[in-house]
Amino acid sequence: MKRKILVATTNPGKIAELSAMLKTDVKWLSLADFDRIAKVKEDGLTFVENACKKAIGYARASGLWTIADDSGLVIDTLEGGPGIESARFCGEKSEDRKLIDHKNIAKVLKLLEGVPTEKRTARFVCCLCLASTDEILIETEGTLEGLIADKPIGQNGFGYDPIFFLPHLNKTVAQLTADEKNAISHRGNAIRKLKPILNKLLETA
Repeated sequence: MKRKILVATTNPGKIAELSAMLKTDVKWLSLADFDRIAKVKEDGLTFVENACKKAIGYARASGLWTIADDSGLVIDTLEGGPGIESARFCGEKSEDRKLIDHKNIAKVLKLLEGVPTEKRTARFVCCLCLASTDEILIETEGTLEGLIADKPIGQNGFGYDPIFFLPHLNKTVAQLTADEKNAISHRGNAIRKLKPILNKLLETA
């Protein structure tokens, strides 16, 4: 019988990336599969704190091994912002993820108006945590370096992808195919580190 692992998100983009890259013989579930699971408060001060808090919290609530991530955009000239507030940077609440993404991007571009290209350095950061109901099993981190473009370009991906420019490819992340993105992304890098450790755990569990 396949082990069930909960991915602590309702974001279909994250679930698709994770399952496509891990290709592990498990049944993936998301928070959308649970009707009455209480939301874990993300009040950590770092990406790793939030990832681990979510993983252990949802593992205890569901009784399942749980993978959680905390990820976001770190912009040097904004002193590391939006950072752990990346998903909520615009300050608005909505179930319409595309609307929030649009407003988050607009806020970043407004803050960077007039900032020259060489000072628009940034990175995506992803911290992944796998937890059982009583302990943290795996922690990994991945990053992707780039620049903030002066306008959105591309239709793929989600979040800040349309304004995250990769000089070595001369494209934004939103211009990449899913496979191209997974090969270099912050989440992809974190998943690649997690995969062999997870496979060993599954063999011995």
